[in-house]
Amino acid sequence: MRLSTVGLVFLGSPSAVTGAPSAYNIAKCVERVRSGAWGTGLIGATDERGTIIDEVGNACGVTFDLCIRACGAGQAPFAWSTFSSKFASWLVPWLALVSQLPFGPKNRLNSLESALLTLGSPTLAAYSLYLTILNARWISHRFSKCNYPNVRTAARVLTSLQQSPLRVTEGDALLASLVVLPQNDRWWKELIEWLEYTHTWSIGAFTATLWVVIAHLLTVINWFRGSVQPEEFGDQAIGSLWVWLLPIVVGWLLISPTCNEARLESAVERVNRLAYVATDHHIILVRHLPEKRHAISLDFDVDDELRVDERNTAPIYNYARVFSWTQSVEVILQSFEAASTHAHQHESVDPSVDWAHARRNAEDVCVLERGGGRVQGRWGQNVILRVITSSFLGLFLQWGTTGAAISIAYNTPTTGLSCVSGSYLLFAVLSTAAWVALLASSVLGHYAVTESRRLASHTGPTWPVTMARALSILLRRFGKFVAVLNAVWSVATCLLQFGQFYNRCYCNSSVIGRRSSAYVAAKLPPAQVRFMVHAWISGASQAVFTAIVCLAVVVVYRNPTLPMEGGLARQEVELCSVHCPGYVSADLIPTPAPPTPTDPREVVHMHNHSGSTAAEP
Repeated sequence: MRLSTVGLVFLGSPSAVTGAPSAYNIAKCVERVRSGAWGTGLIGATDERGTIIDEVGNACGVTFDLCIRACGAGQAPFAWSTFSSKFASWLVPWLALVSQLPFGPKNRLNSLESALLTLGSPTLAAYSLYLTILNARWISHRFSKCNYPNVRTAARVLTSLQQSPLRVTEGDALLASLVVLPQNDRWWKELIEWLEYTHTWSIGAFTATLWVVIAHLLTVINWFRGSVQPEEFGDQAIGSLWVWLLPIVVGWLLISPTCNEARLESAVERVNRLAYVATDHHIILVRHLPEKRHAISLDFDVDDELRVDERNTAPIYNYARVFSWTQSVEVILQSFEAASTHAHQHESVDPSVDWAHARRNAEDVCVLERGGGRVQGRWGQNVILRVITSSFLGLFLQWGTTGAAISIAYNTPTTGLSCVSGSYLLFAVLSTAAWVALLASSVLGHYAVTESRRLASHTGPTWPVTMARALSILLRRFGKFVAVLNAVWSVATCLLQFGQFYNRCYCNSSVIGRRSSAYVAAKLPPAQVRFMVHAWISGASQAVFTAIVCLAVVVVYRNPTLPMEGGLARQEVELCSVHCPGYVSADLIPTPAPPTPTDPREVVHMHNHSGSTAAEP
């Protein structure tokens, strides 16, 4: 970039319109001030640093008040060719990248809402992205402590179900049978085959992402190497403003979330037709039970205003499911842990009955009813730490990229908080506010659900639950409104900048930050020009560095080490003796003809489970 050109034409273009007050052109205005058209003495003429001088013939700039009188309060003339060129170069590639975001809901309005939430709150989008990654690592770590069949598959299944309203039911030995019975191995294998389809790198996604990167690099290079006009000084800030979108889109493509609502629902419904359950007498298919219940199901049909975001399968809504999903996973984890412990310690699930060393058939497995249930925390293990870590990374991406754009605009003379830097600051603040509101909504909503379940025996909800429920709904609506409004604002402020709306006395003099010392310069000294260019380079580098760091976190943590499949457990462990209600002795249990099992193994271990409680999201 030719620095001399920048210094001579700063904030004024020789091709701009006349010195009429209605058409802003700072170069023409300063020329008229020098000629004495607006008087002599201390009328508001300034040097290049904004100091008022009395020799108007040496003026390099004007104060804000004199600018209004000499140049008018209007903007520079709108030029369609300039507007369309900037729009196509700086904004269109980024907006096109939004199409690569993972959606999934059946309702197209829900998909549109998720796109607007992403644009309006990059903090929320990054928070949900990193939360999804950390959840996958947590569940892999927890399952790695179990040595039991299907633990590896279960970890993959539950990771894939992060984008769904997961419901777990323990009652009637449904979950226990799903974990223990070898007949249910097919259930796990079929489900993971249905769930692990990929929304990942395709030729279209790769080309779109590569085009954005190349277009941005070429635009930046041309911008620095060309003869930059005054109306182009804020363009580099726009480039940095949208860099956050790259790690978000690439991150989701790398982790490939399972978020197609129709496919999720169909997959779980299909495999639940294959599930077996151990009854008091023998093993039967769950679909033959008189009541339609399943150990693992998806609550898409639950009509509850409090949990509306949990039913939306777009990954950005993982913020609303993290607590309920964690609790549901904890229930399944405890089942596998109990089964693994009993198997390796040769412990009977009923303390009153010794371990049996004689082989028994699968139909001998029956339901063990024991008093008391599992003790679970309200939030789930380590979930608060994952929330805090994801929050930090989300804020780092938001303020690292938007902060770079603010810095570029702030250090562009006239330095200070101006219309451009102020609009970027407003975007970051609204994005953060939307995320805070939605995070608080998810916390209060989970509290209301769990507390209502705990107090189910009461005649009605207590006032804290009622207040938490109402406040959760209110905060969710407020957060979404702010995010959608901010999405519109993020695009609108770029369009206003391209259309020269901010190229006026009020904005160019940085009145917002400088107040009474606001001024506009038509010529800059070389030292100030060099400072401005260095600030531009520093800001652009900061935005790119932030995006690279955030993307590196995704690449490093996206593929956690899955637990090893505990295939030897059932082969080494013989069926424990279980005292079945209604029978005097386990040896007196009648032996009806068993159904043909899907797995020839007959060695089964039944673990302890807790009555008929249900863990709902």
